[in-house]
Order: sequence, then C-alpha cells, then structure tokens
Amino acid sequence: MENHTYEIYYDELGDFLEIFFGEPSKCYTEEPEQGIFIRKDQETEEIKSIGILSFKKRGAKILDSVLLKFGKKLPIQISV
Repeated sequence: MENHTYEIYYDELGDFLEIFFGEPSKCYTEEPEQGIFIRKDQETEEIKSIGILSFKKRGAKILDSVLLKFGKKLPIQISV
C-alpha cells in the first residue's frame, strides 16, 4: 500500500476548505467551476490541492463529488 501525505485546512470565517496532496511544489490554479479551485504541479500536472469555497453552505456531498471527478480519495470522511 502506498503512503500518501494529506493536509486539510478549513477557514471557518471564509467557509473555505482546502485539501493538499503530497509534498508542496510550484503550482498553478484552475477554477473548473465557480468556487472550486484545483492546484496542479507546473511540471507534472499532478493535482496538489483541491479548494472549495462555501463548503458548509454547499454541504459535504460537494467534496465527494469533486474528489470523484478528479480521481482523488481520502482515508477519512469530512463532515459539515
């Protein structure tokens, strides 16, 4: 089984959730849909983080949907 590094950041005031995958690297950001931010490694195109604006307002199911869409999984469940 592979080892993965995850970091989860939540800004309650701004209602912004961001999940980081692996080690930090130089990235660029895309916004594939309003309020969803994907940071990708500049060299490898690997997804390094997923950010969701208005996370509580949208509900926890938005996270499952975004993770599935971009082929990512977490070893834990995050609730609102």
